[in-house]
Amino acid sequence: MSLLLLLFLVSYYIGTLGTHTEIKRVAEEKVTLPCHHQLGLPEKDTLDIEWLLTDNEGNQKVVITYSSHHVYNNLTEEQKGRVAFASNFLAGDASLQIEPLKPSDEGRYTCKVKNSGRYVWSYVILKVLVRPSKPKCELEGELTEGSDLTLQCESSSGTKPIVYYWQRIREKEGEDEHLPPKSRIDYNNPGRVLLQNLTMSSSGLYQCTAGNEAGKERCVVRVTVQYVPSIGMVAGAVTGIVAGALLIFLLVWLLIRRKDKERYEEEERPNEIREDAEAPKARLVKPSSSSSGSRSSRSGSSSTRSTANSASRSQRTLSTEAATQPGLATQAYSLVGP
Repeated sequence: MSLLLLLFLVSYYIGTLGTHTEIKRVAEEKVTLPCHHQLGLPEKDTLDIEWLLTDNEGNQKVVITYSSHHVYNNLTEEQKGRVAFASNFLAGDASLQIEPLKPSDEGRYTCKVKNSGRYVWSYVILKVLVRPSKPKCELEGELTEGSDLTLQCESSSGTKPIVYYWQRIREKEGEDEHLPPKSRIDYNNPGRVLLQNLTMSSSGLYQCTAGNEAGKERCVVRVTVQYVPSIGMVAGAVTGIVAGALLIFLLVWLLIRRKDKERYEEEERPNEIREDAEAPKARLVKPSSSSSGSRSSRSGSSSTRSTANSASRSQRTLSTEAATQPGLATQAYSLVGP
């Protein structure tokens, strides 16, 4: 008999304490917090139902009540118009419905049912999950070949932990969806990925996915790597340009010099005196020949002054030769002048 009484008391105590339930729901959805009892069947006039919320900071407030045949569900400004009994609470289902959920609804809910001195408690721990906000994709670094580039992705809000995942978006057939081989993930900040030693093949679309228990959001960023010539190529190009410029300058200078020389020769040619020109020849006659002298006199009268000067120089030359050569001195010659 005592054993049966003990079992009855234990079952009554358990039923009085109620159960503990944990529920997770995503914000903006609908949730129903269960609470069942059998206390309203004997006497409905004395039935009282009350839902309490203890938030994560330990503050407690009344959510909804039923007392004296009236329902009071506008007790808090935060939950006004969003809470109600989900079913026929007089028949034993005092479950609470909240729609739409907000992050402020998270906490520990207590359902208390009282009737004729009997009590029933039910406890529900509600966790409201918030989807990650749309992440923001950013680039940090130089978009040049051979440089390092950091891909940054972060959501400003959402239930922790938020997991980040980077991948390439295939734009053409055959493109790899994986990150380039020389990529490093910052495990202290999974939203950061370092692309080392960029190449032209690193160009493309990159997508970041931010996810948690509530859902996922994505952002996309385009990477366009710019080609940068090597130092050797730049030096070679500069050297070639300088050499070409010098060659062109030299050719132009030579052409100018040639033109100047030709113009100078054309201007000096009329005034040039040729030193190798043959002097006019003078005819020598004997002094005894009067007829020859007469003819020489007439022909000399028609000669120019230059011929006379040349003949004078020739006479001096012949006189010198006659003095040096005795054989020639036996004959006397005279230059017929004008």
